[in-house]
Amino acid sequence: MKKQLLGAVAVIAVMAGAHSAYAGADEAKKWIEAEFQPSTLSKDEQMQEMQWFIDAAQPYSGMEINVLSEGIPTHSYESEVLAKAFFEITGIKVNHQILGEGEVVQAVQTQMQTNRNLYDAYVNDSDLIGTHSRMQLAVNLSKFMSGEGADVTNPTLDLDDFMGTQFTTGPDGDLYQLPDQQFANLYWFRKDWFDNEEYRSAFKERYGYELGVPVNWSAYEDIAEFFTKYVVDIDGTTIYGHMDYGKRAPDLGWRMTDAWLSMAGAGSPGLPNGVPIDEWGIRMEADTCNPVGASVTRGGATNGPAAVYAIRKWDEWLRNYAPPAAASFDFYQSLPALSIGNVAQQIFWYTAFTADMVKPRSEGNLTVDENGTPLWRMAPSPHGPYWETGQKVGYQDVGSWTILKSTPMERAKAAWLYAQFVVSKTVDVKKSHVGLTFIRDSSVNHESFSERSEKLGGLVEFYRSPERNKWTPTGVNVPDYPKLAQIWWQQIGDVNSGAFTPQEAMDRLAQEMDITMARMQAADEAAGVYGGCGPRLNEERDAEWWMANGGAKPKLDNEKPQGMTVRYEDLVASWD
Repeated sequence: MKKQLLGAVAVIAVMAGAHSAYAGADEAKKWIEAEFQPSTLSKDEQMQEMQWFIDAAQPYSGMEINVLSEGIPTHSYESEVLAKAFFEITGIKVNHQILGEGEVVQAVQTQMQTNRNLYDAYVNDSDLIGTHSRMQLAVNLSKFMSGEGADVTNPTLDLDDFMGTQFTTGPDGDLYQLPDQQFANLYWFRKDWFDNEEYRSAFKERYGYELGVPVNWSAYEDIAEFFTKYVVDIDGTTIYGHMDYGKRAPDLGWRMTDAWLSMAGAGSPGLPNGVPIDEWGIRMEADTCNPVGASVTRGGATNGPAAVYAIRKWDEWLRNYAPPAAASFDFYQSLPALSIGNVAQQIFWYTAFTADMVKPRSEGNLTVDENGTPLWRMAPSPHGPYWETGQKVGYQDVGSWTILKSTPMERAKAAWLYAQFVVSKTVDVKKSHVGLTFIRDSSVNHESFSERSEKLGGLVEFYRSPERNKWTPTGVNVPDYPKLAQIWWQQIGDVNSGAFTPQEAMDRLAQEMDITMARMQAADEAAGVYGGCGPRLNEERDAEWWMANGGAKPKLDNEKPQGMTVRYEDLVASWD
């Protein structure tokens, strides 16, 4: 009787498994037909890829997992649509939570510090690659895919098709994070206004050169002044020549660490990050893995003349040329605010919000015409007077799936399946059309984006160009991103409030970073917390000595050279 009962249970289990597989395939077919078009794969190839997911997920069917990402359109689509599809196809329920970027970083930091499994996977910026490769608290995906995770690694994942894996690979050559979305910070401007002959003539008469895409910060400032003080009003709307944000919040720190200092010219030449001084102003010699300081007196550049100039210009432009409310905006408020249609340009604009800027006029977006064609364009951001050829030209965010070692293996495998599902070739072209944050070469080169490119303001041309590789994330000079990043926004916020001058704020910032890195050094030397690659701070020397010996750049006599612009059409032609 007992054997018969066990046999019956076994038959039921097999039938349940067969039903689950059949139901999953049936659901996959529905999703492919109704949602996952267009794709770089044929429908038969999509079904084959989905069948692999169905089979690989069977041991985890019925499981409920938790993942976390920040709030941009791409992740909203994953949370609201793809998580549902994944559940119906595989039987794995995903609670895809969305929080602000600061809260995501805080959760990652808390899980690393406590070794408690808060989330089974994160979309965590590749800015943390220096942290993950040093601390070894994140799953080494290269080893995972060939080892314990081999049975849940999609054979059609095609890592070579991803644009951003160079930024999620540690100095050891191993992959720690899988790109999920990617976007750059570029220059944004109202091309219809820039093409206006009345404005062009007035600008040239006043400034002595053509109104166009600014090549340097001098031109950007002139254009900001021109639209704010001399155009003033267009069709009854008050016009501003600049947009930015200044709220005292974590977003303000990333506004600066996302290459703002190096765009002004702080740091050293080198890609993907300056060598030896990166865009944070942190110094790390080329032949080591040990940061040696951020302060000018330790060989860094965080409080050097170029960095102070960068913060001063951010503050001046925000006060003089942006809408009054901008000083209290955060990252999430400032970028969609462009759709109001009262701003001429923005020097530091994240393409993650392209999806908001291509919405129709019926949804309140006044930066497109009646046919939905953008009245704006995107272009490379101008550089400051300290910038030199070979330096980083801008920042690129690579939000990437990251699994921490504190996640139990069964849950890690289920989360890895979901991560691969939302970046799979079956769904990626459609996801790219929704979020416009390209991660695959095959997707951005798909014919559907050739057809749509006219409506995306230069995004497709940018991402099809090798120029995109000059925009890079935070690199390995930063030994512990969560600990150091949180120092920035508080000090920069003191400039916006008027409590400290830019020089005072950057002096305090550099000093606090060095103090924090000194603690990291002690922890690394005592317990190997950073794998021997923690900071090893230089002894302090006179700032003048370092400025004469490969440290921060000395202050320029003239920080506003002649403004320079270029025709947008010539710029786009150079991308081809």
